Amino acid sequence: MNQVTVRHNFETAHRLPHLGGKCQNLHGHSWWAEVTVAGDLNDQGIVVDFGTLKRHLREWIDTHLDHGAMLGDLDPLVPALEEDGGKLFRFGVAEPSKGLDWPTVENVAELLARVTDDCIDAAGWRGVAVTRVRVTETHVNAAEVVR
Repeated sequence: MNQVTVRHNFETAHRLPHLGGKCQNLHGHSWWAEVTVAGDLNDQGIVVDFGTLKRHLREWIDTHLDHGAMLGDLDPLVPALEEDGGKLFRFGVAEPSKGLDWPTVENVAELLARVTDDCIDAAGWRGVAVTRVRVTETHVNAAEVVR
């Protein structure tokens, strides 16, 4: 089994009003995502086409998350941000975030694992799977999805 990892960073605000404390305030982070996929080498000696994986993941992050805000669907700030017309990703509503109610670092990691699953399916890569997604929201805080 061979593994490859794609890294990307993005700037995004979020808040977690259901947790209380300082994270109930809207605030931003310089997020880093590391997505690892694994599989056997194909006849070209690669696990996946790096260009396709990087392009898909980076375009998705840049389109949906970068320089925007991530809020839970039940967050009372949703109507104001939607009315303002800014970039907003609503957890629990927007695909592929169904079942992920709030933009915790853990849920952002799972979201990006699902985005990568979709890329693998769309590219038709057989025998390839997401094995790890690490999302860092500050230099000292991170969450991982390990499959």
